[in-house]
Amino acid sequence: MPPRRDSPPSSQASSRSRETGRSEGASPKGRRRGLQWPRLPRPKKENLVTGALFLIGALLGSMALGQVWRESDRAGSDSLENTPATLAEKPRRPITVLVIGLDGERIGDAVNNAAPAGPPGADALLLVRVNPKGPLQVLNLPVELAVRIPGSSEPVGLGSLYQRGGVALTADVVRELVGLEPPRPDRYLVLPRSALRRIVDRVGGLELSPPQVMRYQDKAQKYKIDLQSGLQRLNGSQVEQLVRFRDPGLGDSGRRIDHQLVETGLRERFRQPEQVSQLPNLLRDLQGQVETNLSARESLSLLSAGLDDQRPIQFTRLSLKPANKDFGGLRQLDVPPGKALWKSP
Repeated sequence: MPPRRDSPPSSQASSRSRETGRSEGASPKGRRRGLQWPRLPRPKKENLVTGALFLIGALLGSMALGQVWRESDRAGSDSLENTPATLAEKPRRPITVLVIGLDGERIGDAVNNAAPAGPPGADALLLVRVNPKGPLQVLNLPVELAVRIPGSSEPVGLGSLYQRGGVALTADVVRELVGLEPPRPDRYLVLPRSALRRIVDRVGGLELSPPQVMRYQDKAQKYKIDLQSGLQRLNGSQVEQLVRFRDPGLGDSGRRIDHQLVETGLRERFRQPEQVSQLPNLLRDLQGQVETNLSARESLSLLSAGLDDQRPIQFTRLSLKPANKDFGGLRQLDVPPGKALWKSP
């Protein structure tokens, strides 16, 4: 979990939207009783153009890839890679991808070097639906959402599932929570902090406007956050500070708003012609730094659709109830029974 700021939130921060939540059923490691989960391929650390939510993916199910991506796409053609449309042929149907932002430095690290200390867990969770004929849809899932899993007598946080059962458990619970039909999510991407920094630096930084001064120092972890408010160009280390900062008045709700700033900034940066031509190189550069079951060809195909300026982004955040002491400070959904959490295309 990222650090807390040691000074009171500014009035500007206090005006940012708050969210409020209800617990949903979930499941434990690997395959669980009562939940149908497709057999997973061995996760690969592949080159992926990553932290942007358009190259991300979710778990491989039983779908036939030939019905989604044609073999004759144009991925890798240097002479055509100057606009998103020429990166590769777009997928032929909507693809849902699960993005897991780790609070660890690298894939496979045993500890997170963050507060609270422990094995790396999900610091951010996103479902991204790339629709070649509709908007790019992003569902920001609250890591502090209380869920119940078999074998645990107490509710656990959604963000802790990666520690307990990796991608399989996280995707299983997310699918049940949101009401996705198997085999969705179709692909997944696990993105550690080092990969996020590398992406931002490779594209020359992001022009972002932090909504407030952000300062925090964790001497035990030897980590410092020091950002000014207002429009500025942030490098990879500074973007990491932005996404890790937690305002004590807004908590994870405020962090999700900051994450959305980064998500939008990455998309705008990737759409610039000089960056589009470098995306295949970025994929190669990220080899071994992310965990995914997306191939480079599939990544470019999703980017082609996700960066289309004719397709707006639709961000969705779940409404949550205030933190519940009985649930260890976790929160519950504040959604009427039977209401869909995320609309399908």
